[in-house]
Amino acid sequence: MPLIGGRLMAEITNRIVAFMREHYGRGPIKAKTYVLDNLIVCVLTDGFTAIERTMMEGGQPDRVLEMRRGFQQLMKERYTEMIEELTGRKVLAFLSQAHVEPDLTIEMFLMDGPVPGFGALELVHPLSPESDAEDGQAAPQV
Repeated sequence: MPLIGGRLMAEITNRIVAFMREHYGRGPIKAKTYVLDNLIVCVLTDGFTAIERTMMEGGQPDRVLEMRRGFQQLMKERYTEMIEELTGRKVLAFLSQAHVEPDLTIEMFLMDGPVPGFGALELVHPLSPESDAEDGQAAPQV
């Protein structure tokens, strides 16, 4: 049975940090995972290695970001398998972005449906068939 709630977010966070430690030699100092409906976002802070910081201070932040992008593409399959295993849902898209200042990395997963235990409010345009024709207001879709 898939994990839900805080246990799911903690396990996602712990596994992503562990992957980074394993492959970079160190992980981020701070990591936080958010789950909203069919979107999972993990924000990792202070994760650049000493060599990456040296390159950035030497005026080569673009080379560091390019290397990080390449690494995340290599990790895409591992991350995707892990998220699918933990949530019981299929990953439709994985997006990863590293940022120099502040030092952070964002890992995002768009799922094929809502992650159990999390929801969102979707407003439907008033002209759609799902809207309430009498008052012209959008009907919330949960």
